Amino acid sequence: MIDLIPRSRLRDVLAVSSFALLTAGAAQISIPLGFTPVPITGQTFAVLLAGGVLGSKLGAASQMFYVILGALGLPFYADGAGGWDVATGSTAGYLFGFIVAAFLVGLMAEKGQDRNLVTSLPAFIAGSIIIYTFGALWLAYKLDIPFTAGATEASAVAYGVTPFIVGDILKAALAGVLLPGVWRLRSDTNNRQW
Repeated sequence: MIDLIPRSRLRDVLAVSSFALLTAGAAQISIPLGFTPVPITGQTFAVLLAGGVLGSKLGAASQMFYVILGALGLPFYADGAGGWDVATGSTAGYLFGFIVAAFLVGLMAEKGQDRNLVTSLPAFIAGSIIIYTFGALWLAYKLDIPFTAGATEASAVAYGVTPFIVGDILKAALAGVLLPGVWRLRSDTNNRQW
């Protein structure tokens, strides 16, 4: 979608910076759950949009820039946190997953999967699964708990995936409606006779 604007180095820098800031802003929408170090945030929505709007390379670059700025100490992570300890803490897997997910969603968008709800929704759900996978694997390692366990036992999936599924499906659906809507609006605008 970014290719609707003529390509330039300035456009790319502004786009990457804007989506890094959007992710940082979305991180401040944070609801701690108490039983897990992973809060509910708006970050995953920003990550999905970054990939869908910017494409694979710029989408991943925006998330890498976001992670770097937070690691350098800017208050960009959930609840205004920042610094190396947070960047390598129990939620580091999610941060790395943001980069990979934005790349994957961007790749799928470059193949036209952001044009309608039926094709965009699987792309955004795939991005969420990537984030969950990296996040839960690192969470299991950092907390020294199993990746999966019985329903009443502590596990990375119970702490870092299950509580977020409904919200992330809603975020994926919102992104899945938003991006195709922008494409339709652009198409309608281009087809109008002024």
